[in-house]
Amino acid sequence: MVSEAPPFWWKKGDPRAWLLSPASLIYGYFASRRMRKAKRLEIDVPVICVGNFTVGGAGKTPTVITLAKAAKARGLTPGVLSRGYGGSIDRTTVVDSDHHRARDVGDEPLLIAREALTVIARKRVDGARMLIKEGADIIIMDDGFQSAVLHFDYALMVIDTIRGIGNGFLIPAGPVRAPTTLQLKYATALLKLGRGNAADPFIRIAARSGKPVFEGKVDPVGDREIISGKNVLAFAGIADPGKFFATVEGLGANIVVRRPFGDHQHLLDDEISDILATAEKQELTIVTTAKDAVRLRGHHGRAEELLARLTVIDVEMAFDSPNTPGLIIDQAIASFRKRRLLRP
Repeated sequence: MVSEAPPFWWKKGDPRAWLLSPASLIYGYFASRRMRKAKRLEIDVPVICVGNFTVGGAGKTPTVITLAKAAKARGLTPGVLSRGYGGSIDRTTVVDSDHHRARDVGDEPLLIAREALTVIARKRVDGARMLIKEGADIIIMDDGFQSAVLHFDYALMVIDTIRGIGNGFLIPAGPVRAPTTLQLKYATALLKLGRGNAADPFIRIAARSGKPVFEGKVDPVGDREIISGKNVLAFAGIADPGKFFATVEGLGANIVVRRPFGDHQHLLDDEISDILATAEKQELTIVTTAKDAVRLRGHHGRAEELLARLTVIDVEMAFDSPNTPGLIIDQAIASFRKRRLLRP
């Protein structure tokens, strides 16, 4: 399954956005109604929701992993709840990173499951109940902010500082998932990821509304010299392949060939063959993301061959203040205890 936002969503003043704006009004009406009117089910453990204001990647998955690690460091048993986007399994399932494939459960849940108990569920309520049954004493939701199904005790909204909120229009004229004023109402805090300035106008609005704004960055981990000075073929099927290409260049590599694909895209055999043949002909090192690599796992033939030849650039998210993850967890627990005391 492929998810790719139209490029004009990230450009200001594009006429296509204005042409689609009447449809955005309709979409916004129903998105607002859902967030305002839906009955949010309360469950018996603290819930942290990691969301974003727009479609596309903003860094939610590495943020979820960072919070899960922080929860474990506090002696908790975090459980991560995901819809399993891109996977074929439609029943509530505990993700087994050694057994499942990305085609089964989605690529992001496989990455998260390496760090914490992870459940995929089309119905988030069912997934939350399974996580509790499996021993989770705090739940971290990967997305689900706008669905308004589960009550959350803390909502951390991640915003990419390179793309910001794009052109500011709602779907389908732009990338925004619900009216921003309404989303800010339900958000607890914002997390700026990166060192760009595209999000600054919106961040100022959030700050004036009294929302805490944290900062962080996503950096490569491991041997930073692994591709330095090498000629490489870089491919990525993520929301913004350009960010990955910039990371590769930042590590000192010379990108000779770039292959951008759609977010969550599973490569076809001919696409894999092209990557392998091009790299061999031009004597290039093949580099990609952890998310792309995990989609190749469990397959045979050309996919297995490509996986064996890959240099994977993994990343991790770090808050500028190392105390922030613990602060978020403590506030979520305090909010949970308060709502439990106030429960009729």
